[in-house]
Amino acid sequence: MRRLTLTWKLFLRITPTILIAIAIIGVLAFRSARSEIDKIYDAKLINDANELWTLQEHQIEALGNDPPKQVKDMDFAMGNQLAINDQADDYADAHIFRLWKDGKIRIFSNGAFPESVPAQRAGFNMLNYANVLWRVYSLPIPNTGIIVEVGEKRVLRDTLVSNIMLNLFFPLLVLVPVIGLLVWYGIRDGLRPIHGLVRQIRSRSPDDLSVISMDALPRDLHPLGMSVNQLLSKLDRSLTAERRFADLAAHQLRTPHAGIKLLLQMLADADSETERETILADLRASNEKATRLVKQMLEAARISHQPLELKVVRLYDVTASVIAEFGTFITLKRHDVSLAGDESAEVNTDEPMLRLLIGNLIDNAIKYTPAGGKIRVSIAPKPGAWTLSIADSGPGIAPQHREAVFQRFYRVNVPGAEGTGMGLAIVSGIVERLSANITLSTHSPSGGLHVAVTLPQA
Repeated sequence: MRRLTLTWKLFLRITPTILIAIAIIGVLAFRSARSEIDKIYDAKLINDANELWTLQEHQIEALGNDPPKQVKDMDFAMGNQLAINDQADDYADAHIFRLWKDGKIRIFSNGAFPESVPAQRAGFNMLNYANVLWRVYSLPIPNTGIIVEVGEKRVLRDTLVSNIMLNLFFPLLVLVPVIGLLVWYGIRDGLRPIHGLVRQIRSRSPDDLSVISMDALPRDLHPLGMSVNQLLSKLDRSLTAERRFADLAAHQLRTPHAGIKLLLQMLADADSETERETILADLRASNEKATRLVKQMLEAARISHQPLELKVVRLYDVTASVIAEFGTFITLKRHDVSLAGDESAEVNTDEPMLRLLIGNLIDNAIKYTPAGGKIRVSIAPKPGAWTLSIADSGPGIAPQHREAVFQRFYRVNVPGAEGTGMGLAIVSGIVERLSANITLSTHSPSGGLHVAVTLPQA
């Protein structure tokens, strides 16, 4: 099923609102017209009743006990002009009057109600006679026993209201399509900046992630434009970092690859068993270095994409478990490693990420601490957090290098220690993902590195 465009969706939402508004206006206009017409016609009935009494006062007195008098083809509203055309006759037929005295009709118009229809109560009344609805006004004359009644058919008023509404309806009927067309073009014109924004985004490619122009965007769309620009900037930085990472990785892998290739050639040309053993040892060391580099590169790439599963983790137990995994290396270098702190410390974090972070820090400490050196691991509380500290007796990192060491493949030359320059870069990425904090400082006046990682408390 084909989806509707935004223009159509807005049009289909706005148009019913306009039609409903027109319908409401029509209903209000109908009620207002009917109310005003009723007021005008009721006022006319009152005026007719008073005029009729003024005109017939002496005649009704002169009748005495004579039979009732019928006034033919007379309408006090239009005089004798009614005979001019049929429309006037119809109008006359729609009006009647009766004059009562002492409970009897004395004067009545042509078509008036018979005496069997009693006089109506004073004021306005609605009377259904011969299935025709009449509006009747009754005017009692004080102290005379005389009642003047005038009436008109209700259909007269309804016809007038209908004619007024028809005269309004047909112009509106023509106006509605015009309004719909104007709304359609108004929506299309209003959405033009969005179409322009879409065209700008479509024109971008992985090689062109420059920000889009927001000069033509209305104020309401500025947040959208800013969000798109922020996304493009992040993509640009991410792709640039990935390209740089790929270039650096290719450069870093070229060295161990060339070394392994050279050692293989030397192994093929070796003459003695002792020479072969030496070359094989170097070959294993080069292979381990290449393997470690590839592993760390994969870990660095995984950090930015792996989804987090936050849960409550016992920091002391995880740290102890990671240290135990390095037991063989600790024993080989005869390091004095200790773990102290609150064993009940709990943090809200992703456990695999936390283990990788601690593992890289412990690996760095073992790698750069001389044989027989000390590594102190501690866990201490902070307001709303726990701090994991790792202090070693190695050469440390000079203050001018402490920011740069978190970059990929950045290494500080330390005699007797070989690294890939990826360990602290991985740690920095994990710290950012876990909303943690890391600081580097000097462990003691004699040197060494002190790393403090602060994690949110569970």
